[in-house]
Amino acid sequence: MGYATLMVHLEIGHPNAGLLRVAGDLTRRLNASLVGIAVCQPMRILYTDGYMPSDIIEQDRQQIDDDMKATEAEFRSAFPGGEWRSIVSYKSLSDHLAKEARCADLVVTGVDKNVSFFDTSRHIDMGDFVMQAGRPCLIVPAGTEKLALDHVVVGWNESAESRRAIRDALPLLKLAGKITVVEIAAAEELATARVRLDDVVAWLKRHQVEATALAALAADDDSARLDVIVKEQGADLLVAGAYGHSRVREWALGGVTRNLLLRGERCSLVSH
Repeated sequence: MGYATLMVHLEIGHPNAGLLRVAGDLTRRLNASLVGIAVCQPMRILYTDGYMPSDIIEQDRQQIDDDMKATEAEFRSAFPGGEWRSIVSYKSLSDHLAKEARCADLVVTGVDKNVSFFDTSRHIDMGDFVMQAGRPCLIVPAGTEKLALDHVVVGWNESAESRRAIRDALPLLKLAGKITVVEIAAAEELATARVRLDDVVAWLKRHQVEATALAALAADDDSARLDVIVKEQGADLLVAGAYGHSRVREWALGGVTRNLLLRGERCSLVSH
């Protein structure tokens, strides 16, 4: 299985040059087609006894129109033959983006750590999107201009999400220089973890992908432990399943999905 079509999600109102370079480079390396998309919400009108001047509403609509045209122009300048889609709606942006992902094998999107997650007019809820997309998502931090694949770390646990993620990542893993499959386990589970990892490495080999296994001793915080391992390994890309635990628990206590995948300092490929 390969990626025949990539979708790149752009945010209106600011430059997307780095994300477009990542998407363009991947498109060429994978010999894939590319779809560009931008989504946003107009200003919400709250009907109260107060008065909302019509010119404010019109200014917002004009700003959206200008920003959408600028983002489309940015995309078409980078990819003259690419397909462009834009959506302006009061409904959930993550819902819209997830539905549009039906046309793609991989969605490429960026997350700026400085973005307020309470601003839903221009920025999607990445957690909601990943859970609904039904497609692998490549999360690209701000400032990244190329997806390096010298070393890929796959975060493994005994979950359906992990199995989907490693399967979904195969086209990228086949381009990687080095791959390490990591499972974090308690001391009494390390031997069993090694057996599981041997199975995963053997499965990858049958798909012409060479990898090594690493069973690591758990600490108090799996997210922090995995982050240390990824840094020690010098990984360019982290592959993992999203929300192997309850999403409520992840957002309340922190976890691999939130801390390393959706808001991390390196690129990550996420499946749910």
